[in-house]
Amino acid sequence: MRPDCPSFYSSMDKIQGVTAYAAEHSSSLPKHIIDYHAGASSHESSMMLTSNFQSQFHTLLAAMIGAKRVLEVGVYLGYSAMVWSNAVGPDGRVTGLESNAEYAKLAAEAIAARGLKNVDIVVGSALETLPKLAATEEPYDLVFLDADKADNPEYIKYLLAASHPGSVSGGRLLRAGALIVADNVLQKGDVLDGDSKSNPFVDGVRAYNDYCRDSARLQTVLLPMWDGLGVSRLVD
Repeated sequence: MRPDCPSFYSSMDKIQGVTAYAAEHSSSLPKHIIDYHAGASSHESSMMLTSNFQSQFHTLLAAMIGAKRVLEVGVYLGYSAMVWSNAVGPDGRVTGLESNAEYAKLAAEAIAARGLKNVDIVVGSALETLPKLAATEEPYDLVFLDADKADNPEYIKYLLAASHPGSVSGGRLLRAGALIVADNVLQKGDVLDGDSKSNPFVDGVRAYNDYCRDSARLQTVLLPMWDGLGVSRLVD
């Protein structure tokens, strides 16, 4: 039997080289996105930025399902919102939810400065905003979860509860076949043996991963890429 975790690479240098090679041989992002990432990387909390390579993968995911409406939970400085904006195209729509007013302001300014017209940023708690979206918006094609990881279990439960099986439009937040993409679902390996004292997010992430695996309404794969990427498809 072929192992799930084969040792193909002999050193960290080889791993880093292969990763760079893979990124260089993947469809590139637009220059304005790459340039913004480079500038945002100097921010004091830049470790929260998604990488360009991961964003190349996100763009492909959106294209594979023909996504035109993306919901992002956790906007930070607006980099990922720009990625999704490019992925859905000018006739698509991105709704970003951000609880931190300062981050939301910086993101909105950066998005406006680049002339992007298809992104809306809503300031406030996502758990309070989601019910309002469910009542007024058309179903979304893709959700990107990258906010407070402790709330991930509540996010996924609400997303499914607000997407009634069988309904085509109206009465559901996500369409059938929508993707739910969650970042940082391995927590640098703390999901294996970490505890809530050393990592306040680990319990929420474990609960989220378990829920996605066990839900009959989701088809899920957890990829050990970057800090762990959970990709779930809403089957109904």
